[in-house]
Amino acid sequence: MAGTYGLLGRPAMAAARSRLPPAGRLATGVVVLGGGVGGLTVAHELAERGFEVTVFEPKALGGKARSIPVASTGTGGRADLPGEHGFRFFPGFYKNVPDTMRRIPVAGNANGVFDNLVDAQQELFVFDSGQMWLFPSFDQAGFAEGMRSLVTAVGLASKVPPNEIEYFVRKMEVFQTSSDARRVGEWEKVPWWDYVNAERFSPEYQRVFGTGLTKDLVAAKGTKASTRTIGLVALALVYASMAQASPQVRQQSGYGAADRLLDAPTSEAWIDPWVAHLRSMGVRFVTGYNVSKLQVVGDRITAATVVNGSGARLRVEADHYVAAMPVEKARILFDEPVRGADPSLARLDALEYDYMNGIQFFLGRMPAHPVKGHVAYLESRWALTSIDQGAFWKRNLATTYGDGRLRDILSVDISDFFTPGIVYGKAAVDCTPQQIAAECWAQLKQGLNASGDAELSDDMLIGWFLDPAVVFSQGRRAVSTEPLLINTAGSLANRPDAGTDIENLFLAADYVRCNVDLATMEGANEAGRQAVNAILDRSGSTAAKVTLGTLWEPPQYDSAKQVDEQRYHAGQPNALDAPPAAVPA
Repeated sequence: MAGTYGLLGRPAMAAARSRLPPAGRLATGVVVLGGGVGGLTVAHELAERGFEVTVFEPKALGGKARSIPVASTGTGGRADLPGEHGFRFFPGFYKNVPDTMRRIPVAGNANGVFDNLVDAQQELFVFDSGQMWLFPSFDQAGFAEGMRSLVTAVGLASKVPPNEIEYFVRKMEVFQTSSDARRVGEWEKVPWWDYVNAERFSPEYQRVFGTGLTKDLVAAKGTKASTRTIGLVALALVYASMAQASPQVRQQSGYGAADRLLDAPTSEAWIDPWVAHLRSMGVRFVTGYNVSKLQVVGDRITAATVVNGSGARLRVEADHYVAAMPVEKARILFDEPVRGADPSLARLDALEYDYMNGIQFFLGRMPAHPVKGHVAYLESRWALTSIDQGAFWKRNLATTYGDGRLRDILSVDISDFFTPGIVYGKAAVDCTPQQIAAECWAQLKQGLNASGDAELSDDMLIGWFLDPAVVFSQGRRAVSTEPLLINTAGSLANRPDAGTDIENLFLAADYVRCNVDLATMEGANEAGRQAVNAILDRSGSTAAKVTLGTLWEPPQYDSAKQVDEQRYHAGQPNALDAPPAAVPA
């Protein structure tokens, strides 16, 4: 990997630090502790309703969604190379985030930031045995046939035996026709691996249907992931694909294009305009300060203590407090006094998270056949997914970023940090940054060059950038300081609502119980909306409630779900659920 930049850059602050009062005390109507998607959503909805809002963010506004400029790489008036925590993906089933985007004004855009989204035209699944292209389609015979066609195509491309493909199709149909009562009461408690009976079938079935889809979708291990979560997301992705190809389904569902990406780095296209708009509405931002303590008196928070990197402390007093930080931070903040006021918050300790971080490869020329959509390397050791950003960004990369050599950016998400790779035989957590880059590059080449065309070659590579949230210490395993919540079997019971038992404490993060049921920007946005509605209720405000977008499922299954609810309460299995046939000797 000689000749790469290969340095971990420092994240740039997304907004200038606000001037703080010299007395070390700040009063505000609502304090939002965390400036990621959830926190910014809270600020947006409350500001529109006339609330005074102050947002505290320890790192950079935008959270995991922000862009991270690679320090000192821009020359000749160009901006630094654009790094990121991981590429941004806006599936068609997102409703809340697109609604927010439409309300962020951008000069020349009739629909605000939403017009900065670009529709992908194709998807590529890569297997050890070859590649399979996916294009949006809808089988007029119905949703069942559409699902069957998609699963069969994936199964055949990955060499899964036909009888096992048929069984997996049946399990998807079981979930499609399962009532909400069964999904919550039964499937939520069953790991995906067990639900699809992966132990009974071939290694190909296990790699693709047992673990590959879960790792690529949600960075979760199939042996631990909640069947309810995986099933809901799988159906949503399929229905969004069908909606893109069918105007009738699109109108019924309210879904957009199945796969959408921004036309520029995330902060340029979304976060910076968002922050500017919130400032124009009076929202105050204070960056570089981390909340260290919540003071509790009875069933109320009376103050929050925030501290900066120099140790300077500030007492923040507010009417309402919104915790908008990720679960691994929240459960530290919610100490014994807080948990004493709301014992249910102790259940956050049972929630799990895993590593899902990104690396960008800066290329001096584009691949011969760039994929205009996502690539899922379903059998790669590190569960890689990638997007060719040069195929979507509107700016000329060479004249905008870096030193003039940049022609393309291949942005990659690493979803498995604990499986040995193909170059060094080590897990990502046991590698150096240089080894992680070399390993990912090798796995990408193995997948994209499988067709016989040399899509990637070493001479294309002019640099790489690994998410600085992956921290390395000599003699120790690498640690992700910004991991991703994973929905393990049974974890729904440990996820709180946005309004806590503490009268003026609210939660706005992707671990909150949400309709989308997944750690995503959509989940964080929905949680922020729920928190605002709870504030409106408890404050006695007469302002209009925030709308909540929900997942859609075809009404054709309503009657089957009603029957299944009766069967579930009677202790009977779903009518389509049958045990797998015996595996041939």
